[in-house]
Amino acid sequence: MASVVELTYYPIKGCAGTSAGEALLTPAGLAHDRSFMVVGEEGVGRTQRRDPGLALVRPTISADGGRLALRAPGFETLDLRVDTAAARRKVDLFGTVHQGIDQGDTAADWFTEVLGVPSRLVRVPPEHDRVTDGRTPGTSAYADSCALHVVSRATLGLLNRKLAERGVPPLPMNRFRPNIVVDGWDEPHTEDRAHRIRVGDTELGYAKLAIRCAVTMVEQGTGAKTGPEPLRTLAGYRRATEGGVAYGTKYAVLRTGTLSVGDDVNVVSWGDSEL
Repeated sequence: MASVVELTYYPIKGCAGTSAGEALLTPAGLAHDRSFMVVGEEGVGRTQRRDPGLALVRPTISADGGRLALRAPGFETLDLRVDTAAARRKVDLFGTVHQGIDQGDTAADWFTEVLGVPSRLVRVPPEHDRVTDGRTPGTSAYADSCALHVVSRATLGLLNRKLAERGVPPLPMNRFRPNIVVDGWDEPHTEDRAHRIRVGDTELGYAKLAIRCAVTMVEQGTGAKTGPEPLRTLAGYRRATEGGVAYGTKYAVLRTGTLSVGDDVNVVSWGDSEL
C-alpha cells in the first residue's frame, strides 16, 4: 500500500520549506504554501533560478497565518505581523500579472540585505482568484503552476541509480521541492499515471507533468548552484513531448481536508502518462 511519507509547504516562494506531520489542504494546496513571494523593484517575482540565495531563507509562519518569522545564516531573525489590509500592488509571476500585498519596508530591507539586490516581500491577497491549467483546473497562490507537486521515492530512486552510473552522488528529495512524497509505489513515475487519488479525507486530480528547470541544480542546504545535474541525466530518459524534462506530477485539489504523514494513497483512476 502506498502512503504519504513527507509533507512540505513553502511559505515564501523559492525559500526553504517546512516539514509537517499533518497539514490542512485548501483549494490552493497545503495551507500557507507559496502564500508569499519576494519581488524586485518592478514587482517581478524572484525565484532560485536567478536568486539561489533564497534557499537559505527559512520562514516560519504561525498556524493562523498572522505572524511570519524570517531566518537566514548570518542575519538577525525578523518577526513580522502579516499585513492583509494594505493596498494591493501588481506583481509579475512568469509574465502573468497578479496582485500582492506589500509587507512593508522592514521586510524589504531584510530581503535586500540577504539577497544583495533590491527586494520586497508580498503576500497573496485573500481575494486571489488565480485559475491554474492542466487536465484538471484548480487554483494556487504563487506556486509555479498547480496546487500540489507530488513525487514518489521510487522516482527518485531511479534517478539516483542513473546518476550513480555516471559517477554522480545521489540527490536528496528536497532538490525537487515536492509538497507530497509517496512511498510504496514499486514502479518509478507511477505518479504520471495516477490521475485521481484519495489521501486521507482529501481528493486530488491530475493536472500535468512537472517540467523541471535550473532550480533542480541548486543545493537547498547551501544555496549553491551546481550543474549540469540532474538535468543532464533526466534529459536522457525523461524528455517531454513539448520540450524540457519531466519529473514529478502536478495536481489540483478536488476535495479539501487534512493530510497526514502515514495516510494511505489510494488511486481512484489511472491514465496514460503524457511523457
